[in-house]
Amino acid sequence: MTALRPLRARTLDDAGRLAGVDLARGLAVFGMFAAHLLVTPHFDAAQPATWVDLVNGRSSILFATLAGVSIALMSGARASAGSSPASGRTLVVARRRLVVRAVIIWGIGMLLNATGVPVYVILPAYGILFLLAVPLLRLSASTLWVLAAVVGVGAPWLLPLADRVLVAAGPVGGDLVLLLGWHYPFLLWAAFLIAGLAAARSDLRSPRTLVALAVGGAACAIAAAAASTVIDVDEDSFLGRVLADGAHSGGMLEAVGSGGFALAVVGLCLLICRTPARIVLLPVRAVGSMPLTAYVGQIAAWAVWSSFAVGDVGDLSGFRALQPFWPFVAATLVFCTVWALLLGRGPLERAVAYATRVVIPG
Repeated sequence: MTALRPLRARTLDDAGRLAGVDLARGLAVFGMFAAHLLVTPHFDAAQPATWVDLVNGRSSILFATLAGVSIALMSGARASAGSSPASGRTLVVARRRLVVRAVIIWGIGMLLNATGVPVYVILPAYGILFLLAVPLLRLSASTLWVLAAVVGVGAPWLLPLADRVLVAAGPVGGDLVLLLGWHYPFLLWAAFLIAGLAAARSDLRSPRTLVALAVGGAACAIAAAAASTVIDVDEDSFLGRVLADGAHSGGMLEAVGSGGFALAVVGLCLLICRTPARIVLLPVRAVGSMPLTAYVGQIAAWAVWSSFAVGDVGDLSGFRALQPFWPFVAATLVFCTVWALLLGRGPLERAVAYATRVVIPG
């Protein structure tokens, strides 16, 4: 075990790494596994058995929020009191590499769509969100918080109109939905990415910031839930769609509630990892250190397993009947933990980083 400690220190416990961000990413990955692989009953606060429904929609929004955090950290703006975003040649290289990364991730998403696995693959939307982040790298935390709020409240008014345009476009609109990852519409999901950027600009090593994220995020989630019980409008009307709170509805209450939930999770995970609990949670952190590998691995394994065991990759209920969730969780935990301790950075993360450096040296 002593031989592994230097490797572990250099990867998961490196002084420059935020363990809580890895933990939050790991939870997001497993939340998306659950959303894909489990049949979840409708959430009822009085019935703990239904609480797993919280993963629907919220896991992918957490994933997008953490993308913003990761982009801020990768671009050289490790937020600490008094620090400023990257500038000069560093900023130029960071922006160009972000474009390359966006294209690669979008391409991987298209390949996953081609497997026929019946899930809405998030990576094409992820790639587009990376592109949208390029002009935002120089903005301050306060500006980013305001921008996130404006987009989160304003975009739901535009989404019903954009959906109508895509439907009216016929087959072309269907192609655009696939190419744009429109099940995660970038018009709204940019708000979650921007909120992640803002959080990373707000000194994630400060307990005060982490408490503010946890409390403020929870307050947004509670307020949105309370508002949804009071507001009574036709769900199929324009206003009903704008204010919707359902998973993947693109409504304002979903944006505020699930966005707040994501920020609260990030704050809590960072607080937890300031305690010895981070040692016990190392396997989940290992998964979070290589989310692209874990996500792509799940879809690829699903395609192979389903084709052999079910005979039809697109048969969602048939595959779920095999109860694959816990085998996937166990295999992912073991693989990512062993890889992280022995080899460090995840295989796909390493490949994407290498390709990005080759295309944009410096």
